[in-house]
Amino acid sequence: MMILGIDSSAVSAGCALMDDSGRIIAEQFLNTKHTHSQTLLPMVESMMKCAGVTVDDLDAAAVTVGPGSFTGLRIGVSTVKGMCFGAGKKCIAVSSLEAIAYNFPGIDGTIVCCMDARCGQVYNAVFRSEGGVITRLCDDRAIRLEDLTKELDSISGRVILAGDGAELAHKATEQKYDLAPYPLRFQRGSGVCFAAQGKEQIDPAALMPSYLRLPQAERERLAREGKPVNE
Repeated sequence: MMILGIDSSAVSAGCALMDDSGRIIAEQFLNTKHTHSQTLLPMVESMMKCAGVTVDDLDAAAVTVGPGSFTGLRIGVSTVKGMCFGAGKKCIAVSSLEAIAYNFPGIDGTIVCCMDARCGQVYNAVFRSEGGVITRLCDDRAIRLEDLTKELDSISGRVILAGDGAELAHKATEQKYDLAPYPLRFQRGSGVCFAAQGKEQIDPAALMPSYLRLPQAERERLAREGKPVNE
């Protein structure tokens, strides 16, 4: 089926089109200081125009719903919801971390996906890539770097660190593990498309961001009020 994949969960943003055979027929990627509200929709529209594909041609649109930047996630989700509402199309929710893992389907090893969550933490999930198959080993989570380092000590074989928090993890682990090449560290539209295959298609109204933790301002407010803050 024809899938549009979109990511705006971090500083970078990307989009791609996958055709009925599972082949990526178009892709664009940006890693600039421009805001996603300025660039995401024009980038998607430009790519689709160049590919000769309209929204009516799509079977579904997939988007990363989290974890990641609160603003970026809202922009990506609202963009996909708007497109799908108007055209009567279904949506597919994809983990931002899982999208990173799909940059490595041809490399056997353990893929440790990390996104900078600030405050000494990373958003993290661990995947196994073997024989072209990506298998999830743990749920998405926010974890302290020192705790992640202890967990990685128990993993045998090749370990690859990816994501915009990969350098943080690389430093915390004293450079024990492979740092993914720079172009492969970030979510890409193609990874969103691959991760979306076989996932549930939902109505646009049901598509929601998954933040994993409260925004910084909300956590600070709860701390001032002496209320528990779930990290």
